[in-house]
Amino acid sequence: MLRNNELREGELATEIPTPRDAGLVFIGRIRTPWTSREDTPRQGRHDGPVCRLEIFEPWVPALKGVDFYSNLEVIYWLHRSRRDLVLQSPKNNRSTRGTFSLRSPQRPNPIGTSIVKLVGVEGNTVFVRGLDCLDETPLLDLKPDRCEFTPSTEQPTGNIDSD
Repeated sequence: MLRNNELREGELATEIPTPRDAGLVFIGRIRTPWTSREDTPRQGRHDGPVCRLEIFEPWVPALKGVDFYSNLEVIYWLHRSRRDLVLQSPKNNRSTRGTFSLRSPQRPNPIGTSIVKLVGVEGNTVFVRGLDCLDETPLLDLKPDRCEFTPSTEQPTGNIDSD
């Protein structure tokens, strides 16, 4: 097992540029049973444990209608991940690959996504199954699963900004 910031054979880290473009706002916190990366599943399962998405004010009203969907896409910030790896050796199998060819949490912008099964909504809390992240992971966004969201068949007309 690797200790924090330890590189596997064949891995390569780089110097991270100073951030200058995005300003992200955490809309909530994710509560899961996992407190270490080693215990966290590699992929969430819809029959996995119920986890909670705790939504912060002023975002609670944005939950209105979310219970219309059975599956949601949860987007979160992998706050304990390295951001400097460009080459990684998954599972220490000595088969080095580029970060963008992997689903590893170690990324320049450690954004994670999961398609989860909605269990219910109570107040500012959304109950779901299918997450694969650590307890207290910052929540970036919540959306209906794109497979459930059917786009309008109407064709756009004219200028988008016109009334």
